Amino acid sequence: MAGLRVLAVDDELPALEDLGYLLRADPRIAEVSTARDGAAALRCLDRALAEGRPVDAVFLDIRMPGLDGIVLGRLLSRFVRPPEIVYVTAYEGHAVDAFELKATDYLLKPVRPERLAEAVRRVVAGTGTGPLPAAEPEPVPVELGGVTRFVPAADVHYVEAQGDYARLHTASGSHLVRIPLNTLEERWRDAGFVRVHRSHLVSLHHIEQLRLDSGRCTVRVGGTELPVSRRHTRELRDLLVRRARRSSSHE
Repeated sequence: MAGLRVLAVDDELPALEDLGYLLRADPRIAEVSTARDGAAALRCLDRALAEGRPVDAVFLDIRMPGLDGIVLGRLLSRFVRPPEIVYVTAYEGHAVDAFELKATDYLLKPVRPERLAEAVRRVVAGTGTGPLPAAEPEPVPVELGGVTRFVPAADVHYVEAQGDYARLHTASGSHLVRIPLNTLEERWRDAGFVRVHRSHLVSLHHIEQLRLDSGRCTVRVGGTELPVSRRHTRELRDLLVRRARRSSSHE
């Protein structure tokens, strides 16, 4: 396969040189460019496009003077063919912003070579220059007492819409995240999550009971009974029947 063309961006020269060295040592990467700030990064990306050699991925610091990494990430997301974004930062507090921008990965400094290699693997998968891994959604970053923790989708029983936010319900509690329910529905569809109501997204794996009573449908998930809207009832019932058939055929 053709090697990746990447851009590393960091206002601190020692950190930029270290990152560039590690990237150049990866055999999957053919070309590494560097920039010391967001404006220089945009000029580099524009030049690469003009030369017909677009950058595949940007390894991007967050806290930089002028155009910071989050603002630059938003600009990159509007490109017709946006590059993969890997954040490389000393701070955990921006993980939620990175998730909303659909960043490919989020690395903490000092960067470990094996962790950077995993980020490059994800870039390769995202650019289509290598085999795609099995569909498994990224864990959701949540803020707990000033510390960012990551909740795997497999731990979530159901999700409840709360305006532009969503509340993730797990066996151990619930977490409010700044992600619309529609966004999670799209990202988690292949992981077995299904919309049952305008306010609820549920995991098929955690449904304990489907109940039909006088035309009213409900599901029990994690000990909680949730309403199923009329428009979603048939789809949910069919999904559960197909899942039950697959399970019985494997026994």
